[in-house]
Amino acid sequence: MGLTDYLTQMVALHGYVLVALIVGFESMGLPVPGETTLVTAAIFAGTTHRLNIMFVIAAAIVGAIVGDNLGYAVGRRFGYRLLLRYGSWLRINTQRVKLGQFLFARHGGKVVFFGRFVALLRALAALLAGINCMPWRRFLIFNASGAFVWVTAYGLAGYVLGAQMERVRGPLALAGVIGAVIGMVIVMRFLRRHEARLAAEAERHQSGLAAEP
Repeated sequence: MGLTDYLTQMVALHGYVLVALIVGFESMGLPVPGETTLVTAAIFAGTTHRLNIMFVIAAAIVGAIVGDNLGYAVGRRFGYRLLLRYGSWLRINTQRVKLGQFLFARHGGKVVFFGRFVALLRALAALLAGINCMPWRRFLIFNASGAFVWVTAYGLAGYVLGAQMERVRGPLALAGVIGAVIGMVIVMRFLRRHEARLAAEAERHQSGLAAEP
């Protein structure tokens, strides 16, 4: 039995609760098939009408937002201290931690929003936002917006296109992973070239925040 067939059976048994839980677990950073579950439930709703697609979408949005906020909380509570303690294994020092916080303060919204559409970032964006101390209200806005757009787009596509969506979802996901890897390589090369300048700017930025009343 393939993954899709198994998920179809589970969706038939547990419906909206399963969709919310699996999407939520993936958003927390766990390696579970959130996107596949969403598309499977949407196709099931469209072909059998045993589920309401609006409720499928609502369940997935709730799961995504709750899961991301839990992932953010874990990253915010434990991530920074873990980076300081074990970051040297990954060549991450205090300066690079500050640099990450500075870059996330400037561009974290884009990572959280667009990361919802990329498999790698979908599971890690919330943790990264917490680790890099992205303001929670800003995170919530971009997180909820990204979840709404992603779930609605994939849910309606699965409902309307049915099995056709399942066929194209794999190549789309692969293209997203390849794009994310290429983007990470480009960003890493840019950071290596300009790390000293950006680190100095990050230090000035944090010093300015500390000086504010």
